[in-house]
Formats: sequence, structure tokens, C-alpha cells
Amino acid sequence: MATVLMPIPAQDFDPSEVAVGWQVLTRAGHSVVFATPGGRTARGDEVMLTGQGLDPWGRVPGLKRFLGIGWALRANADARSAYTEMVQSEEFHAPEPWDAVTVEGADGLYLAGGHRARGMRPYLESRTLQALVVEAFRRDLPVAAICHGVLLAARSTDPDSGRSVLYGRRTTALTWRLERTAWRIARRTRYWDPDYYRTYREEPGRPEGYMSVQQEVTRNLAHPDDFLDVVPGTADYRRKAGGSSRDTLSDERPAFVVEDGNYLSARWPGDVHTLARRFAATLPR
Repeated sequence: MATVLMPIPAQDFDPSEVAVGWQVLTRAGHSVVFATPGGRTARGDEVMLTGQGLDPWGRVPGLKRFLGIGWALRANADARSAYTEMVQSEEFHAPEPWDAVTVEGADGLYLAGGHRARGMRPYLESRTLQALVVEAFRRDLPVAAICHGVLLAARSTDPDSGRSVLYGRRTTALTWRLERTAWRIARRTRYWDPDYYRTYREEPGRPEGYMSVQQEVTRNLAHPDDFLDVVPGTADYRRKAGGSSRDTLSDERPAFVVEDGNYLSARWPGDVHTLARRFAATLPR
């Protein structure tokens, strides 16, 4: 049985990417060690979990439970079930503090994402977590990253080389197409919080998308072509690229996962079953 470190923010992590990852890994016989900023139990993004707050009437107490867009954008039934199971587990309520956890004795590192700036920025900007990621890559541990978790890896600079740990690697992450589509929908339906789907916004004078996950990750790679996305003509291209179909343990067709040695990456919650299953298979038994 392998031990996998899973650092997460104190709040607003993506419930699908964390809970499905945890569920797949533990059902494969592996152990997950959570880590949070202060060693206290974390909370996922309630908007993604419930869908409430994604519709124009989302702030009205008597109406917000009636879902329209929220039904389509929230975590699906598999993910919500996994989240319910995860929050009842002992390990979820006994996380290590970020500044106490190390890769010593760990067999793998799993980096999940989320997009809500309030909770995700401390996670993405943590020098402690970036150092943890650097050490995992130095030891050639299996590493899985999805969505904004890839951004954490991209920001992790090895002091010996002065370059990101992803420099020279092939990767995917949340694509600008997916990020922009969700943002354009939610900035109209969640009009009181129009940047809910944008963790970082561009400063004046920068082009739209400059601070997207895809573009920042790409700026840390050896070559722009090292950022991969599904291309037209790929089998099941519409399922993979449409942003509405999600994978399951028995159906990988909607998923897009990039493998580069011991490093695996994926784009969004619709890829998480496939990413976690393949990652679990790389771990020692």
C-alpha cells in the first residue's frame, strides 16, 4: 500500500478533484494523507458542491435551491457521493499542517485544483507547498496534478536550475477554452461576483487570458508545444473537448490525461476518474 500526500487549501478546493481522487486512491488500497494550512479540516467549494449561487436568482433565499445553470456546472452525482464519503473519513479530519508535512516516506503527491480566488490563492502562492513539489520531483516521485494543481507545479521553481519543475515536461491543465467558457457563463448568471471562475484577472494593458491557467503554465515550460490539449480528429474529440461530458471509472472517453514519466496531468473535473486511476496504477503496492 502506497502513501499519497494530498495538500489542499483551507477552503474552496474543487470537490470533484479532491474527493474522487481520494476515493479512487483509497479503493485501490492506497493511503491518503491530507495537508492543510493549519492542520485543520478543510472545506470544499460549496458553490461547486451544491450549484447554488450560479443562477441569477442564486442570492434569493427561497429560490436559490432551484437550479438551472447551477445544475449543469456543479459537481456531478458521482463526485458529490465521493465528497460525502470523504468527509466522513478519519484522514480527512486529521490533516497535517502544510509546514510540517514532507515527502519523506511518501510514495506520491496529488495536486488538486479549484478556482475560487478566496481559498485557492493561498494554496497556489504557498512557498511551502512549492518547495514540497520541488522535492517530490527531485526524488522522482509519482506526481498527479489536475486543473489549478498544475499551476502550483508550474510555479514550483527548483533553486538549482532556476526553472519550474515542469520545464522540459509535457503537460496539460485547465485550458483557456474551458476556463473562458465557464467564466463567460457565470459572469452573467452570477452577476454579483462576475469573476468567480477567474482566480487571477489581467492587469490593465495585458490581453485577455494572459493570467489564465493555460497561459501561465505555458510560460513556465521549455516550449509552448509542451502544453497539450485534445486536437480535432482525436477519437471521441467532441466528448473530450465539449466541456459537458465527464469521465467515470468505466468510461474514459471524455477524459484527456497527459503522462510524462512519473508525472500525470489533467484539465478539469471531467478527467479526474481517469487521472486518479492511472496515478493509482503507478504507485508501489
